[in-house]
Amino acid sequence: MTIGIVGAGQLGRMLALAGYPLGLDFLFLDRSADVPAARLAPLLVGEFTDLALLRRLAKRSEVLSFDWENVSVAALRAATRGLRTRVSPPLRALATGQDRLAEKRLFERLKIPTTRHAPVSTRAGLERACARVGLPGILKTRRLGYDGKGQAVIRSRAGIAAAWNALGGAPLLYEELVDFELEVSALGVRARDGREALYPLTRNWHADGILRLSVAPWEAPALERQARAHLRAALRDFNYVGTLAIEFFVRDGRLIANELAPRVHNSGHWTIEGAVTSQFENHLRAIAGLPLGSAAARGHAAMVNLIGRMPPAGVVLAQQGVHLHDYGKSPRPGRKLGHCTLLAPTAAQRDRGTRHLLRRLALSLDGAP
Repeated sequence: MTIGIVGAGQLGRMLALAGYPLGLDFLFLDRSADVPAARLAPLLVGEFTDLALLRRLAKRSEVLSFDWENVSVAALRAATRGLRTRVSPPLRALATGQDRLAEKRLFERLKIPTTRHAPVSTRAGLERACARVGLPGILKTRRLGYDGKGQAVIRSRAGIAAAWNALGGAPLLYEELVDFELEVSALGVRARDGREALYPLTRNWHADGILRLSVAPWEAPALERQARAHLRAALRDFNYVGTLAIEFFVRDGRLIANELAPRVHNSGHWTIEGAVTSQFENHLRAIAGLPLGSAAARGHAAMVNLIGRMPPAGVVLAQQGVHLHDYGKSPRPGRKLGHCTLLAPTAAQRDRGTRHLLRRLALSLDGAP
C-alpha cells in the first residue's frame, strides 16, 4: 500500500520511518526538494494547490494524509474527486484545524471549555471585542498561525492600535489571555472501525511560542479523565481516522481548550521510544485499515525540542537513556531542527535526567522538572 502525504517535513519523515517496517510505501508532495522526508521516499515538488500534482499524488496512493494543517481543503477535495483514494484524517477536521474560530465553535458545540473570544474583522470590531472579552487579551490570525506566529498580546487599550497595525487585514480572533498554571496535551488515535487508542496525558513547556519540553505520562488522574472525555468527543464528532491532538491550559484544576491539531503532533514525539506503539505508527495503522497498537507508556519520558542549532550528537548521546532525532534541516533561529527523548523507569529518575539534559543543552525553562 502506498501512502501519499502532502507535506514532507519532519512529521512526514517520522511517518515514513514508522511505516516502512509495516511494509508501507510513501510518496510525498512538498513545495521544496530540500525537506526532511526527501531522503526517505519519492517526492513530487510543487505548490500544495497544484491540482495536477495533487491528482498525480492521489492516483498513485491508496490513502492521502498530511503532515501539517495548512493544506488547501478545496484542492484536496478536487484532486480526489472520482477516485477511490481516501483522505485521512477527514477533510472536515482539517478545515476546522485551519481556522481558530471554527475550533472555538467546535469546542463550544461539544461543551469543551475554551477561552472567551470574539471574531474581529475591523479596527472598530477589535475595540468592541476588547471591551466584551476584556483585557489583557491576545489577537490572533484565524488562519496560518503556528509556533507563536500571527499573534499580538494586548495588555491595555493603548496597545490596540499597534496590534491592529501588525495583524489587521486578515480575518482575526481576539481571546482572553489565560492566566494558566500549566499546559497539557491529549493525543489519541481512532481507527476506521471506530476503535480508539488514547495516549497518557502530556505536560508541555513553551518558550517564545514554541514547544520546548514535553513530559509523559503526566500523572494527574482527574485532568486526564477530563482530557480523554474531550478528546473522545472530538474524535467521534468528526468520525475521525488517524491521530488527533488537543492542547489545553490548566487553571484551578480545570482544562481550557486552546487548539486542536488534526495530525501527528510535536508533543507526541516522546511516543517513539516511550510508548508501546508510537503516534506515527498508530496514525498509519488507522489510515491503512490495520489494527491499532497499544498507546500505553513503556516508562517515563521527556522530549526536548532542539531549536535553532543542533548540539553535537556526542553531547546528547553521552547521557544514558537519551535518544536523538536529527531532521536534517539547516540551522535557522527559531527553527525546529530535531528532538531528543529521555526514557527512564520512574518519574523521579526521568525528572532528574531531564534536569541534567537541560543543563547539557544550556536550556532553562521556568517550572521544568
